Amino acid sequence: MTTGQMQVGHGESSAEGVITLSGPLTVHEVADLHAELSRAQRASTVDLSGVSRIDTAGAWALAEFEQRVGASGGALSFRGASDGAMLLLDTVRRAMPVPETPAPAPRGIRALLEATGRRVMGGALFLRGLLEYLGMFIAGLARVLIHPREFRFTALVAHCDDVGLRAVPIVSLMAFLIGVVLAFQGATQLRQFGAEVFVVDLIAISVLRELGILLTAIIVAGRTASAFTAAIGSMKMRQEIDAMRTLGLDPVTVLFVPRILALLLMLPILGLIADIMGLFGGALMSWIELGISPSMFRTRLIADTDISNVIVGLVKAPVFAVIIGVVGCHAGMQVKGDAESLGRMTSSAVVTAIFAVIVADALFSIFFAEVGL
Repeated sequence: MTTGQMQVGHGESSAEGVITLSGPLTVHEVADLHAELSRAQRASTVDLSGVSRIDTAGAWALAEFEQRVGASGGALSFRGASDGAMLLLDTVRRAMPVPETPAPAPRGIRALLEATGRRVMGGALFLRGLLEYLGMFIAGLARVLIHPREFRFTALVAHCDDVGLRAVPIVSLMAFLIGVVLAFQGATQLRQFGAEVFVVDLIAISVLRELGILLTAIIVAGRTASAFTAAIGSMKMRQEIDAMRTLGLDPVTVLFVPRILALLLMLPILGLIADIMGLFGGALMSWIELGISPSMFRTRLIADTDISNVIVGLVKAPVFAVIIGVVGCHAGMQVKGDAESLGRMTSSAVVTAIFAVIVADALFSIFFAEVGL
């Protein structure tokens, strides 16, 4: 067959797996050479005695064909080539990347151990990253306290509005409904024992100690951690964080400190609002379901509820705020240059923040039980 000036011959020797090439094998003929060699099924020898000229492109095509034959279990030899052609072919062979042979996939107990080890190492590295960013926030906060002019008060106010004020409606509605549910469920059970009045204690302890601040933190984790990740991740995708560093601005001071400080300021306030709305919802349902008047509910609440219940609930708020802020900022900084990475890290930030908040709440419960609060 003739392809330009290059000629590829099979003929009678094709039964023996011999391919005969003649004419120039240069960059101008390399596309046709690739096409012809791809049709060769059982070649074992390439006859280059008729080749008039060969360059790097032609030698590369021959070396690739040799690799392909070797990968299929065969062996390819060249004959009739000039010394210069063989020298060029050997040089190209050495420059070509060696094809990697994939390692056999582990099976059975080995596969299980490897998967477990990878997940444990991944979790340890992730925890180390969170601790690093916590340290960066503390260092950035100290730097702001030493150099107050570096602090961006306008950014703090904007984040307080976004984190706190805009979350008041959903937090209030959630807490109100939780109070209603607690009162209704408590009334259903306590009525069997004639102890309806104790529903006030049930609502007060549940809302003030646990549910008010915990559910508020969960809502803020889902709402704010995702917002932090999306905002910082988008800035990283557009290389705005690199531009900050080029301008001499510290991303920790500019991005992390105002966001986490806003959470530290607003989460206790949101928790207090949730407590009030939860008690209001419980009082309303107690009035409707049990006939406990608002004045009786208030009297019972003040008489039997210790202020320590409020303190125990609200003292968790700063810890929850730091957890949510650090997780959101850390996830945002892990975003790569594509939208898929942004979506993955946003969902990861929400799940991680909620999980960490629940774990921290469990540790607080154990601690307060040990100290008698």
